[in-house]
Amino acid sequence: MRKRLFEIIEKSDGSDLPGRIYDLFMIAVILGSLVPLAFKTDLRIFVVVDRIAVAVFIADYLLRWFTADFKFDKRSVWSFMRYPFSPMAIIDLVSILPSLSLMGRGFKMLRVLRMLRALRVLRVFKWLRYSRNFEIMSDVIRDSKNSLIAVGSLAAAYIMVSALVIFNVEPDSFETFFDAVYWATVSLTTVGYGDIYPVSVLGRIVAMVSSMMGIAIVALPAGILTAGYMDELHRDRDSAPENARKDPAGPEKDAAHPEMSGTGPD
Repeated sequence: MRKRLFEIIEKSDGSDLPGRIYDLFMIAVILGSLVPLAFKTDLRIFVVVDRIAVAVFIADYLLRWFTADFKFDKRSVWSFMRYPFSPMAIIDLVSILPSLSLMGRGFKMLRVLRMLRALRVLRVFKWLRYSRNFEIMSDVIRDSKNSLIAVGSLAAAYIMVSALVIFNVEPDSFETFFDAVYWATVSLTTVGYGDIYPVSVLGRIVAMVSSMMGIAIVALPAGILTAGYMDELHRDRDSAPENARKDPAGPEKDAAHPEMSGTGPD
């Protein structure tokens, strides 16, 4: 029974009708729970919708926890202890707690979570569980993590160097080092809000160099992810013919070798 339950609540490939119905139901609940966030007023209908959605999310969370041993292929207590710390389980829990605190206003321990009401928008990430493209992107990020870490380290180092330079070149424009780090970050990403900017010639030269370097550094992870995504798509596309080749044509083989198939003349 638990095995069948796990097959239903996990993302369906379309061949399992109950699983497909469950996926569509959860997507509808996720989208419905986001509607109240688009309005400033708390209408009664929105409160009801939110409570129904929270009840469904709690049930879904508990069911996935209940079948965690099938997810991790380990029939042990360790599987149930590991599940709450998995990325999707954390997103599920964080998206539930703010609404749970609003429902149970008498729980003093949950009152501090009212300020986290905006975190309910994280429910949209629950939808990613049902997306094949998200699975592909997750594989790409996992395979390219070393390259992405290297690019991230390069960006962080350049931000710190730029912040140190501009903080000493423009002491009047940047009152604190954090202001310099903030400026270096937005300059690296070529955003430039214009609230803080250098006024001296040397400071403007630093800003120009930072912006030019930012174009190159920001483009690196985009190129890495794009190349990995295309490789993953090609790998999926080539996997179907390979699976077909692994399954030999039985009837043709039997016709060519009747003595081996046992259907030849006596």
